[in-house]
Amino acid sequence: MLKYVTDSRKVKPGQTFIAIKGNTVDGHDYIEDAIQKGATKIIVEHEVSSSVPIEIVESTESYLQQHLVEEYSSQLENLNIIGITGTNGKTTTCFLTYQLLKSLRVKVAYMGTIGFYFEDTKIELPNTTPEIITIYDLFLDALEKGCTTIVMEVSSHAIAFARIAGLKFQIAGFTNLTEDHLDYHKTMENYLNTKLKILDYLKPNGIFLTNIDDPSSQKFMEKYSNSKTLGIADSDYHILDFNITPATTKIQLKFEQKEYAIETNLTSKFNVYNYITALAIVHELGFTLEEIIENTKNIYPPKGRCETYKVKNGYAVVDYAHTPDAVEKVIDSYKELAKKRVITLIGCGGDRDPIKRPIMGNIASEKSDYVIYTSDNPRTEDPKKIMDDIIKGVEKDNYEIILDRKTAIKRALDLILEDDIVLILGKGHEDYQIIGHEKIHFDDAEEIINYGK
Repeated sequence: MLKYVTDSRKVKPGQTFIAIKGNTVDGHDYIEDAIQKGATKIIVEHEVSSSVPIEIVESTESYLQQHLVEEYSSQLENLNIIGITGTNGKTTTCFLTYQLLKSLRVKVAYMGTIGFYFEDTKIELPNTTPEIITIYDLFLDALEKGCTTIVMEVSSHAIAFARIAGLKFQIAGFTNLTEDHLDYHKTMENYLNTKLKILDYLKPNGIFLTNIDDPSSQKFMEKYSNSKTLGIADSDYHILDFNITPATTKIQLKFEQKEYAIETNLTSKFNVYNYITALAIVHELGFTLEEIIENTKNIYPPKGRCETYKVKNGYAVVDYAHTPDAVEKVIDSYKELAKKRVITLIGCGGDRDPIKRPIMGNIASEKSDYVIYTSDNPRTEDPKKIMDDIIKGVEKDNYEIILDRKTAIKRALDLILEDDIVLILGKGHEDYQIIGHEKIHFDDAEEIINYGK
């Protein structure tokens, strides 16, 4: 059990409660609750009334980070921690790596967008990379239970806010860099510079794997000498060829002058990169390519990543694509596979990067045969305002607007004719809609499964 806690509801007798002031909640308002649950010390940023000892510090967040690193990071050095950063592909790459290692009987955990997985435990997380106290708490608990390896997604926010402070990666990897989070980073240069800082967290003998086909990979290789590459361009893990069907993908790979034939339960070109990154990670951990390829038959994409359903005489695909680059890649991939039309259903989240809305609106319209624009997670924004932003980028008239997502999905599925593919993008694994400050149960996949019932 950690000595420190920041959520008054989770306080156990003897712990130190650290009052963190967040964007919407101030921990200083819950000090009495923490004391009633057994907190024996309180860390605050200003004078408060307390029946237990208090310590006033300039920044409770900095205090928490410093003390977690000082007191617990040495224990985490006993773990093989693998960190993957990049705009798109983090979840699938990490989850494929996790599945491969698990299939190879490694005591492995996964942390990322779809939660924290270890053995029979699955815990939902609020962020791709959660707050530092959650990371330390989950990692130390897993270590105590025999975990040897953790595969984690590392978001740019996690790097910028030092949520990974004190961690040391045995292997780190870069998938790609495309436009996202510019509401925070402001420029692509800032965004890239933040991503580059993952190299500072590698162990002295750590290995860095990078997608050589992405131009930003050069910046990583310039900064870190012990880099290995993968991609269609000449690289260490050289993708010679691939053949994609709606259900499987065959890949020809070359490594150290030897060629390998691989068949995966994945589809789309970007999953070729995700899989080869996972394969390279597991190989760099010491497993042979032969045993990795043999175990590839046991792995599947995570929920909400190219999740495919047969509907009538066509297909419906649920995918998390929510950035311009991801949307373009998903639509392009299925346009290559489709015998008939590709119909795309898409929206943009509220209270998030408005810059990308018209870009995504344009990509969906230009690339698809037909588009239904709908709500994603509007949060506290007016859905009509979000839609106005999206439509600003649309030049074709091959679309309709249905703000209610449930009605929009039904409409998209009604449109399916023989061999059509409907892409339902943006929410993927999420089983909720955020409207205002309320989280309402809603699952795109469930809407498909229940269609026609």
